[in-house]
Amino acid sequence: MTGNERPPRTRRLSAWTTRRWLRVGVAASLVVLALLGATGAWVLGRTASISNDLVDVKSPALTTSYRLESALLDQETGIRGYGLTGTPEFLAPYRQGLAEEKTHTTRMAELLQGDRPALADLKEVQDAIEAWQGIVARPIAASPAGAPSPLATGRASEGKAAFDALRAAMVEQQERLRADRVQAREDLAATMGLRNWVFITIAGVIVLLAGLIFEALRRGVTTPLEQLGSDARKIAGGDFEHPITPTGPADLRRLSGEIDFMRRRLVRELAFTEEARLRLDAQAADLQRSNAELEQFAYVASHDLQEPLRKVSSFTQLLKRRYGGQLDAKADQYIDYAVDGANRMQTLINDLLAFSRVGRVHHELQDVDLDRVLERTLSTLSVGIEEADAVITHDPLPTIAADPTQMGMLWQNLIGNAVKFRRPGTPPEIHISAERDDALWRFTVTDNGIGIAPEFAEKVFVIFQRLHTKDAYSGSGIGLAMCKKIVEFHGGTIAIDPHYRDGARIVFTLAPDAPQGLGPSTLPEATRAGTEPTP
Repeated sequence: MTGNERPPRTRRLSAWTTRRWLRVGVAASLVVLALLGATGAWVLGRTASISNDLVDVKSPALTTSYRLESALLDQETGIRGYGLTGTPEFLAPYRQGLAEEKTHTTRMAELLQGDRPALADLKEVQDAIEAWQGIVARPIAASPAGAPSPLATGRASEGKAAFDALRAAMVEQQERLRADRVQAREDLAATMGLRNWVFITIAGVIVLLAGLIFEALRRGVTTPLEQLGSDARKIAGGDFEHPITPTGPADLRRLSGEIDFMRRRLVRELAFTEEARLRLDAQAADLQRSNAELEQFAYVASHDLQEPLRKVSSFTQLLKRRYGGQLDAKADQYIDYAVDGANRMQTLINDLLAFSRVGRVHHELQDVDLDRVLERTLSTLSVGIEEADAVITHDPLPTIAADPTQMGMLWQNLIGNAVKFRRPGTPPEIHISAERDDALWRFTVTDNGIGIAPEFAEKVFVIFQRLHTKDAYSGSGIGLAMCKKIVEFHGGTIAIDPHYRDGARIVFTLAPDAPQGLGPSTLPEATRAGTEPTP
């Protein structure tokens, strides 16, 4: 076995989990406590047994022996007085002593049951009693009253010897009973001392077990967890290269290993994330350059591209006014085409610029009362609304955080489309509703116009997508695309209700508060000013 290898027993113990250590520790503690409890129970039982024997047997037996001796003395006194005088009154103590003798011998036989030496002493006492009573007591008691009994003097010496033998038997019995009681007291004192030591030992073992359990938990659970927590705090503080040292039982070491594996994986993920962030920063820089180029394009489109268009439109209009009717009909038609094409090109450029400004060129978002914005929009569209004889109604509209200019563009495009795409011969009826839907406001613009077929529900929101020719309905096909961009810029969605068949119903949502990430444009003020179209 090399110096780095651990003994087989140590390897087996190191493979134990916290649960196994706890089970073994609890089992060992229960075994020790059970043994101590059994010892304590035996000592208590022994103490109770000796105490009961002393209180219920030894002491009562000695007391009963004294009472028996007293009853025998009463008998001897009564017999001697009756024998010397013949007076019947002397027989009363004798007879009383006989009754007490019988009671006390019966009681002693019950108390001394199972104690052979004590029962042998009692048998000797009873034999001595029987001998004395046979020689003296019963014969004298049977003599006639009124005169002294000749047996009292004739058997005096014999009776004295018999009673002395009786008293000697009583003394021997009492000495044995007294010695037994003293021995019982000594045994009780010794057992109580043993009991006290046993319970002191039990208390000490319990304290020792508590200390061992505390120390085992500290070394096996608390310290490894504190070490793991310290390592985790260092890692959480930014030291991701700090390794986690596995300590403690097998399951805590596995946990430490899994956390360390997670740390290494997080390090790899962080490295990958950092690399991705650097790529995103590079892409953001490219995007910022692209946005700057887009702003430059907007500036060029608003100035350099529109200037030639204005010249083409102006000179073609001058040609039409000066040479109209002087050339043939074809020439006049070509001039009209040129003027119309230049005007539509200028309109498309302006619309495209307005579309590109949504989400790029805006001011600080502010609280916008949509009711007031709608009133201004209806005032702007009042001529077209009156010509179409349109009826426009709306529910109370909320106040939200938005760009007021873009909200005006939103209402203008939605209401303008509803008025424009009306059924021939039917006055437009337009209703705007608003209701709270969880964290958003849901708006609907419903009209009784020609409607939008379900298969075109997505196509109408694509820029420059038209469902009708420009001869049927004027426009550049950018209105709903503009609405979609405005709504999405304000954190909402917009769609066509495909279940509505009596016209068109456009449903969109807006956030009541400014969506996260929205704010003023980060582009230079001069660049943003350059995007404004030249009047």
